[in-house]
Amino acid sequence: MAPNDSAQATDEAREPGAGRRKAARYLVPVAVAGVAAATIGLVPALAAAGDPSLPKISAQQLIEKMAASDTQELSGTVKISTDLGLPGLGSLGSFAPKGGGSDKSAAPDAKLTELATGTHTLRVAADGPDRQKVSILEDAAEYSVIHNGDDVWAYDSGSNQAYHERHAAAGADREHGGKKPGADVPTTPKALADQFLKNVDPTTAVSVDGTAQVAGRDAYQLLIKPKQSGSTIGSVRIAVDAKTGVPLKFTLAPSAGGNAVVDAGFTKVDFSKPSASTFTFTPPKGAKVTEDDGKHQRTSKPGQNLPGGLGGLGALGDGKNGKNGKNAKDTKVIGEGWNAIAEIQTGGKGMPKADPGKGGGNAQKFLDSLGDKVSGKFGTGTVFKTRLINALITDNGKVYVGAVTKDALVDAANSGK
Repeated sequence: MAPNDSAQATDEAREPGAGRRKAARYLVPVAVAGVAAATIGLVPALAAAGDPSLPKISAQQLIEKMAASDTQELSGTVKISTDLGLPGLGSLGSFAPKGGGSDKSAAPDAKLTELATGTHTLRVAADGPDRQKVSILEDAAEYSVIHNGDDVWAYDSGSNQAYHERHAAAGADREHGGKKPGADVPTTPKALADQFLKNVDPTTAVSVDGTAQVAGRDAYQLLIKPKQSGSTIGSVRIAVDAKTGVPLKFTLAPSAGGNAVVDAGFTKVDFSKPSASTFTFTPPKGAKVTEDDGKHQRTSKPGQNLPGGLGGLGALGDGKNGKNGKNAKDTKVIGEGWNAIAEIQTGGKGMPKADPGKGGGNAQKFLDSLGDKVSGKFGTGTVFKTRLINALITDNGKVYVGAVTKDALVDAANSGK
């Protein structure tokens, strides 16, 4: 059926209320720079032919249903596909010992980064905030992260390596920002939805676009679309369980068309309490165990491991001129909502130039092939593109990055000049 996009929010939707404030935590995309948007459609949606026949519900009511969901127990199988048009990223985001070294152990951020490319099948289980388990199923091996109280274990059956951290250990909270390892990497539709449903802004249209069945369960489909042109994001669709309010499927479609950039959904789900044994772990005999004693450091920042690189601009703070961001003095945000672009002062000299000596010509051709050369009032530069995040590096050392088209980046650079 046709979407029920609202042209504008009603007065009722604008009034601050307790339920409204709670729902706002789950509302609409982070348009890459941490600024997001939504005008909530209040027109009830009807079920499309052939889809489950469910009671009418408005987008506002559906978002409130998601926010009010108290489901803390579940288990199931999730399929995640990510297509950024990039090579495998399994080597990124690893932990490395201070002073160098190549030992990556079985630390979670080193493995979960692989979810940023390709298709993966996961088994997930949760029993409240203190017990969760995520397993990546591979052809001949399995990688699991188990959180049970103060303990976090990770185990790679292929290499027979294990990683262990206790939250109570000195420095653990400082090292991981108060989060358990791997917490920055969404592994369920709900975790992905939460990254996109945070703030309210009038640059997005939100509607209920019919119903669907996901993993054998009836669901409403929440459709989120930018009102602005120029974004690389075409839409975000979230299938919400009609009974529990839990997101069952998350799909991010690019504005250029083609395969989804991120598609994650349950293929099986059970909302009963998982067995306590699901969250117990003892390293197998002969396993190499790495204890996190605070001497390991991340080689990537939290949030950079998100599928699609959606957290790559987390340092921008609230997205308003870089306020509250770690690099506020060197960063500002141009535009708003889905078209927000971060302008970063690097202090460098743009793209490196190859030595014109032996082989220099070929090396320079290789560097030039990595992106598209552009020019404008700002001067010249190179645009590096994915299907979601694009970046312009100018030859005078500025970087413009966002979920926007190449033309939008050039316009931002010209306005910045």
